[in-house]
Amino acid sequence: MQAVTSPSALPSAEALFDQMADAVYLIDPVTSAIVWGNRAAWAMLGLSREDVLDHSVLSLQLDVTGLPQWSEIAAAIRGQECFTFVGRHRHREGHEIHVEVNTTHFCLDGHAYFLSVARDVRRRMALEKDMQSRENQLWFALNEAADGLWDWEIATGRLFFSPQLKRMLGYSPDEMEPVLATWSDALHPDDRQVVLGILQAHLDGKRVRYEAEYRLRNRNGRYLWVHDRGRVCERDGLGAPTRAVGMVQDITARKELELQLQQLASSDTLTGLPNRRHGERFLEAELALCRRLGLPLGVCFFDVDHFKRVNDSFGHLVGDTVLQQVAEQAQASIRRSDLVCRWGGEEFVIISPNSNRAQLLQVAEKVRKAVMALAGTPRVTVSLGVAAFPEDGDDVEALLGVADGALYRAKTRGRNRTE
Repeated sequence: MQAVTSPSALPSAEALFDQMADAVYLIDPVTSAIVWGNRAAWAMLGLSREDVLDHSVLSLQLDVTGLPQWSEIAAAIRGQECFTFVGRHRHREGHEIHVEVNTTHFCLDGHAYFLSVARDVRRRMALEKDMQSRENQLWFALNEAADGLWDWEIATGRLFFSPQLKRMLGYSPDEMEPVLATWSDALHPDDRQVVLGILQAHLDGKRVRYEAEYRLRNRNGRYLWVHDRGRVCERDGLGAPTRAVGMVQDITARKELELQLQQLASSDTLTGLPNRRHGERFLEAELALCRRLGLPLGVCFFDVDHFKRVNDSFGHLVGDTVLQQVAEQAQASIRRSDLVCRWGGEEFVIISPNSNRAQLLQVAEKVRKAVMALAGTPRVTVSLGVAAFPEDGDDVEALLGVADGALYRAKTRGRNRTE
């Protein structure tokens, strides 16, 4: 290929226009007649040069009909530096060609002209439609995978809640002010500090992602359990987070099932009291806390006197009823901070944090008298043995041993008493 050495060697303007992929039309603004065009002006439409030149541009259009409408468009073209119009051209074979037309106006030798450049945008529209379809599919998939999406513009404080998230919380699409406080104010008071701490740790770069399970208040005031996860997706030039996105899933049903299973695992099915396993864990934890804080702790062993006679004389169903009644009286006699659990058979244990021996003896006597006052047949009594930390022992085994020994003394000294 030879280098161009002079302007005379350059191709003509018309030859250059004929190499363009876009159609170019020179139009009479008054009559709408096409007075000149490049090769693409007719080839794009499957027409010949004679089919296009000296014909009205309206003959090519599907969206502009009649001179009155052309006059309105012509006035708009004159009022702008470049007028953009998106419409449809008619192909010779009858199908539509979507075009984007950019038109400028100018005067030359005392004549006014419009110069329109029409670009076939069918491929671009197909790509945009495909992208929109994929975006819609992704949005749908995310919405189906979660019960709601959120998008937080950290710099402005604006927080977008998806319609599905609003629906999950019982709100209409036009409710829930799009600010962070709408969400943070709905956090359960017991969860708020932990959840906000996890979120801040992620914003500070101390966690790879934000993820938490917590309770969120819905419109009716009921708290739903949710699994919330997200991450920062945009940062500014200094690395500060500016945008975070995430999804929320309603896990209330799962949480309620977990709590039910935990309840079953830690509860006695007959009396509804905590079982021995739960009691042992509670005693270990509370003893460690009292030891650290220098507080007392009391343990009381008690059982139903002559319970074998009750079963032998009245049957096991009556015996079960007796145990349920004894459990109810014991539960009603202790403080809210205390725990009474069924240890096994007819044996029960009361664990009383921050109670000395004298205080626990009062609780034990309250239980004994409440059981004595039970009406009906058979009439039963209980014997109780008390141990106190720190004077009777420094560990769980020692305290239970002292309490069991005190219960044995109560039995040998006549039953229906506290030692």
